[in-house]
Amino acid sequence: MQAAFFGVIAFLSILSAILMVMNRNPVRSALFLVANFALLAVLYLTLAAQFIAAVEIIVYAGAIMVLFLFVLMLLSLGASHALRERGGLQPLVAIILGLIFLASLSAAGAIGTLGPGQATPQWVKNGGTVKAIGTALFDPRLPWLFPFEVTSILLLVAVVGAIVLAKRRV
Repeated sequence: MQAAFFGVIAFLSILSAILMVMNRNPVRSALFLVANFALLAVLYLTLAAQFIAAVEIIVYAGAIMVLFLFVLMLLSLGASHALRERGGLQPLVAIILGLIFLASLSAAGAIGTLGPGQATPQWVKNGGTVKAIGTALFDPRLPWLFPFEVTSILLLVAVVGAIVLAKRRV
């Protein structure tokens, strides 16, 4: 049952990606991209990666899509003929590059499933949960606490510096 649900969501994700690339209307293409981001988040949820699913929705479907729609609004959508590209080689080149990519992934061993005799490693089972990421970031025995705290301090200093620079101009 879970495998069938995963397969349906994966198929819909691939379909929305293909529709996003093949659509000539940039607004519809952006909407298919939002659908693809949402379907990818569902795929992450089926893989027990709740944190990555939340980041997918917040960062990509939220922030990146706002940026894309802002750019689309700046473009002249009335002149849609100016956005069309002409050329017959693009689909053929895309298919060839996609096949090369899949072949290189399978040659590297990145595409494949665990056999019936292989057990899933523990780090794969707990890899995407919020608890696993929090433990990896904040456990003092692991080497990620100090860089995480330094990054947060640097971001805080950057925000304060931006506010100070903006206040001088006001």
